[in-house]
Amino acid sequence: MQLIYALLALVLGLAIGYLIRKSQVTKKIGNAEARAQSLLEEAKTKEKEILLDAKAQALEITEAAKKQEAEFRQQIIRFEQRIEKKEVDLETKSNNLDLQRADLEKKKEEITKLQEEMRDFKQKQIAKLEEISAMSKDEAKKLILETTEKAIKEEMVALQRKIVSNAREEADKKAKEIVAHAIERCASEVTAETTTTIVQIPNEEMKGRIIGKEGRNIRTFEQMMGVEILIDDSPDTVVISGFNSIRRQIAKLTLEKLLQDGRIHPARIEEAYEKSKQEVGEMIKQAGEEAVYELGITSFPPKLIQLIGRLRFRTSYGQNILRHSIEMAKLSALMAEELGADVMIAKQGALLHDIGKALDQDMEGTHVEIGKKIAEKFNLNEKIINAITSHHGDTEYIGVESAIIDAADNISGARPGARKDTYENYVKRLEDLENIANSYEGVEKTYAIQAGREIRVFVKPDKIDDFAAHRLARDIANRFENELKYPGEIKVNVIRETRVVEYAR
Repeated sequence: MQLIYALLALVLGLAIGYLIRKSQVTKKIGNAEARAQSLLEEAKTKEKEILLDAKAQALEITEAAKKQEAEFRQQIIRFEQRIEKKEVDLETKSNNLDLQRADLEKKKEEITKLQEEMRDFKQKQIAKLEEISAMSKDEAKKLILETTEKAIKEEMVALQRKIVSNAREEADKKAKEIVAHAIERCASEVTAETTTTIVQIPNEEMKGRIIGKEGRNIRTFEQMMGVEILIDDSPDTVVISGFNSIRRQIAKLTLEKLLQDGRIHPARIEEAYEKSKQEVGEMIKQAGEEAVYELGITSFPPKLIQLIGRLRFRTSYGQNILRHSIEMAKLSALMAEELGADVMIAKQGALLHDIGKALDQDMEGTHVEIGKKIAEKFNLNEKIINAITSHHGDTEYIGVESAIIDAADNISGARPGARKDTYENYVKRLEDLENIANSYEGVEKTYAIQAGREIRVFVKPDKIDDFAAHRLARDIANRFENELKYPGEIKVNVIRETRVVEYAR
């Protein structure tokens, strides 16, 4: 029974729950429908507003398009008007061109006609001139060409002389300024060449001790030093003679040490000789270092500086080679600075131009060849090697620095008191000048004057005209430059003289 009541209660509860749930669902559906209806109304309202806005924008766009279309139409109209105007202008210009072309054709015909008339007139004139002058056209042409050639040649000679004269004046002026400026800032000693060295001795008794028993000491001394000892009647003096100045210096120091010590015998001579040789080596090293320091050169290796120091004991025509090279380096640096050249190359090339003389007494070959080998061994600059090989004209210059160094060499060697010159060398130089000038055809006689600084060349006037005389002077000067070595400059004076003599009786 209770089970039935329970089942009835369960069924009743389910029915009541179903009704309640249905009521709630119905209510939610009603609310949803109401909200949907509200949203629908809002959407319809917004739709109307959007449609109204779209219609308004469409009207604005339509008005703007109509306005642009009107402006475009106006532009087209104006463009068409301009095109029509240009067509009219082009047609007018075309008509004018046609008229001008016709006028030109007419003038061309007139010019052609005039040319034919002038050609006929020219032929008649030529025929008439040939008849009057009794000369053909070719003969007259030849005469005119000869006359013109002669006139032009005379004008060329005059113009060439003027140009060369002006150029020489300017070049001489500039060169003199540069050289004078360099020389006035560089002074050097006067030459004092000697092949002997005098050593003072304390008394005459020392002469016998120097000679030694049966000449033993003096023979040992001369063989070891490579010099000659001259002992004569001169009081308290001994003369050391030899061409190698380094050996003479070592011999002098050795002899002074022996005289100071008083003991003179072969063993003592050898001992003093070794010490003196070391001292001279130090003197050579010091001389080289002082030279490069004086010139501000810091790139030379020690062995090359040692060779430079050896030049202290070498002379040429009485001029000390080291002082000559230093003087040249200073002159070259000053001139290079004036000319805008490489100052350091000029210094180094000038200092080393005679470096071969440091070893030419110990090696075969000229000092130029030896100097080139030394420079190549130390991998020196090509311009420095060229300065060494070209300062005696053996090779051509490479760069202005070599020319500057050669000029400085001539200046240093040509200044008063720089070098000694023998009478034989002086006469030979004058003979060389005259022989070169006499080798040219048409030269009558030559005279070298002013110690070889000027040569006067007299030519035959019937064989050499003015133009040829000018060319001859230039050719002779070029041969002097290429074949001779001389200090300073040589003036070549070519003289062409024609004299006509008549007698009135």
